[in-house]
Amino acid sequence: MIKNVAIALLCAGASLAFAESPSDVLRASMVGKNQATLDRIEQDDVQAFCSKPRAERGDLETMNAVRERAMAGVEYPADGAYLGDWVSGGEIANNGRGLQYSDNPADPNGGNCYACHQLDPREMAYGTLGPSLTNYGARGQSDVVVQYTWTKLWNTHAYNTCSHMPRFGAQGILTEQQLKDVMAYLLDPNSPVNQPMAAAD
Repeated sequence: MIKNVAIALLCAGASLAFAESPSDVLRASMVGKNQATLDRIEQDDVQAFCSKPRAERGDLETMNAVRERAMAGVEYPADGAYLGDWVSGGEIANNGRGLQYSDNPADPNGGNCYACHQLDPREMAYGTLGPSLTNYGARGQSDVVVQYTWTKLWNTHAYNTCSHMPRFGAQGILTEQQLKDVMAYLLDPNSPVNQPMAAAD
């Protein structure tokens, strides 16, 4: 009898827990610290849309509206210069620090690009969630390629509505200069990204 009552109370407690919204559960179990604040729990329109099961996201028109808003928010360099320093860009791409409670807010954020992409062909460890970007510069530096790459870095949802790639510019993760440097790392012919393996050695 006691065992049955205990099980019933346990089930009732579980039901109450599941009745809470995910943000309520997170707020009850987390505390903000330094730059990792609780406002991260609140989803913006893209996150709310992409968190839904595919069947509940609505029609193609709804998805296109989300994508078009992302595209409209892209900010291009005011000076028209898209490429910075590829050496600095490599350091940014291979730096996974930033925005965690234990990181110094005064230090620049990294892009953590290597966690999802292969870049320099000499890299021994890299993620495969995203495509390899080795020899990315073979696409050339036409206006179309340069603006596509910038837009992809600024807000990937402008092209792929529910991409897992961070919105480096739109979310203020990287500065404009950092984005320019990463652009150079991808597109500059002298960058190790664009060197054949033999030449890189």
